[in-house]
Amino acid sequence: MDVNYRRNTESDYTEKIEQLYKNFDYSSNSDYYWGEPELSMLYGSPLYEAASPSQQKALNHLYWALNYYLIAATETNTILFNEVTANAFFPFDDYEVLCHALDLETNQERYHVRAFHTIGSQTELALMGETVFHCPRSTKPKEMDKTLAAFKGMGGRTSSPLGMQVYTISISNSPFLASQYYTARGIGNLNLKNKEYSFSQLYKTLEKKGEFIPAPTAVSRYHLLDESFHTATSQLMSHEIYKDFPQPNAWEKYIGNQTIHSLQTDVFNGLSTTLPGTFGGNLMPMVYKLLQTPLFSMSKQEALLMMEKCFCQEHQGLHVAAKYHQRLLSDIRKFLEGLDYLSPVNREMRLMASSGSVEKAVANNIREFKQFSRSVKR
Repeated sequence: MDVNYRRNTESDYTEKIEQLYKNFDYSSNSDYYWGEPELSMLYGSPLYEAASPSQQKALNHLYWALNYYLIAATETNTILFNEVTANAFFPFDDYEVLCHALDLETNQERYHVRAFHTIGSQTELALMGETVFHCPRSTKPKEMDKTLAAFKGMGGRTSSPLGMQVYTISISNSPFLASQYYTARGIGNLNLKNKEYSFSQLYKTLEKKGEFIPAPTAVSRYHLLDESFHTATSQLMSHEIYKDFPQPNAWEKYIGNQTIHSLQTDVFNGLSTTLPGTFGGNLMPMVYKLLQTPLFSMSKQEALLMMEKCFCQEHQGLHVAAKYHQRLLSDIRKFLEGLDYLSPVNREMRLMASSGSVEKAVANNIREFKQFSRSVKR
């Protein structure tokens, strides 16, 4: 932990991210892809295939924005739980460096969230004249459309408000649960890396060729490097620190297992057609609104017809989503090896494994689209 903390302190990735987002100008970055084409909204769908080159590029930019809005939501959860778990370890003399490391990571997350929201909202305004995706949360969480639950972050998606309070109190009073929160955070780190590695590779390719690097691509690269320290913390906390304390009791084992079970049922529970490679759902209300912006200028009826074509049949985008799903599943299984308190269903991520087929995705999409189309026709 000492080495990881020292290296993170000495790095300047957060400062580079801050400089990039404060100087971001969409027009200077608009002519370039920010990630590989497959990391584009509705990639491979009839909409994407019929889109003009400029529209396809816009869908690539909107993927970046929306993907990082979802990451920002989860990092907002992380800010809270870093502080809660640090308080659980603070009374113990041997964990001073750990608490300082979590404080540093929390501060870095705040810069990350600002960067993602700044670049994302400016991108939306430039492309559509309004922010369709930015901050869709209601001031009353109960009123949030359940199809937009991803904007509550991974932590918010897995618990009711009461459940979140119980979990927060539990981890603040149990060093075991405080350390095992980092099992869930580690899974979040892997989910981030699953796509961000691709953005980072594009950065390295452009850098090697001496070509222009779009600011969002650079933010992705530096964010991956920043998060590498956080990933190391998650690994150490979830696999080593808990051994310093007594064996978990029945309640602690239950909470630890329920956390991973909820991630499988509420987060990693299917393929996204809208954002291949993410687990944010299809966000149909937002897609419907997107199609009616000046970017596509569709009528309400045209938008519904296009959505039916995109969501209710198999296409290449779903196979891209399945590829990222399988890769993440493999990474999570490796990460969870050796955590004997987890049941086989959770340690092997069996529920997640059962949800990754293209056939299931199409069936789920058809059901979801029927419900959505009925709601907008009322």
